[in-house]
Amino acid sequence: MITPRDPIVSTRWLADRLKEPGLRIVDAPFYMPGDPRTPSGEFEKEHIPGAVLFDLEEIKDRANPLPHMLTSPEAFAEAVGRLGIAEGDRIVVYDHVGLLSAGRVWWNFRVMGHDEVYVLDGGLPRWIAEGRPLASGPVTSVIQPFRASFRPRLVQGIEQVKAALAGGVQVLDARARDRFQGTAPEPRPGLPSGHMPGAFNTPHAELIADGALKSKEELAALFAGEGVDLDKPIVTSCGSGVSAAIIALALARLGRWDAPVYDGSWTEWASRTDTQIVTGA
Repeated sequence: MITPRDPIVSTRWLADRLKEPGLRIVDAPFYMPGDPRTPSGEFEKEHIPGAVLFDLEEIKDRANPLPHMLTSPEAFAEAVGRLGIAEGDRIVVYDHVGLLSAGRVWWNFRVMGHDEVYVLDGGLPRWIAEGRPLASGPVTSVIQPFRASFRPRLVQGIEQVKAALAGGVQVLDARARDRFQGTAPEPRPGLPSGHMPGAFNTPHAELIADGALKSKEELAALFAGEGVDLDKPIVTSCGSGVSAAIIALALARLGRWDAPVYDGSWTEWASRTDTQIVTGA
């Protein structure tokens, strides 16, 4: 289906190719509700030279009340084309905390049929710590043609997730353990914590070390320790579909490129009256 490779590239690899034709760098800052920072403000403050801003709250399904839901292939193609990204480009995505929203943007491109997309190891913090060059201010791009080829197998809706749980498919929840167990509140007001019946808890923070995705060996051991069978079907979930993509990224590092993300994730599940919520470990 997809040529096996590592979805992660190093800062050295990127630094050596900053001016390479056909390479597009995508800055993907993301902040939770209530955070005074904005993606555009942080991007203009500092970014990797040549980068363009991918704002998850702008490139989304605007008709859907759930946060940053996947937009249509047509709207996605138009939006990234305006960023100066062409369908034949090699894309490197990074974010401002090391690894969080970069995974969601990586997944967005993959859902839309783009395979040449990678995540920068350690993100902007590592780039800055290594003393590499930075740029600031807004960026204007030349519009490029981008054709999206939607891959429905990489995204799941609530009815598919219900069926997956009933059919014994492994649903991996990337939220923190206290939220999963129902002992800590959700960051979105009014949303109960807890988890879907039968879901596994694989917190995204445990997949990461120093802002970077852990090694293949560490990831394999972590999944095995949670009782996850990598040879069986997997669906990933989280609070709103952002950190779920980090699980998908980790699975891709292990050669599993087919794990879909539950787009609405816990925000959708816990806000419905036709779903079950359980608590405890």
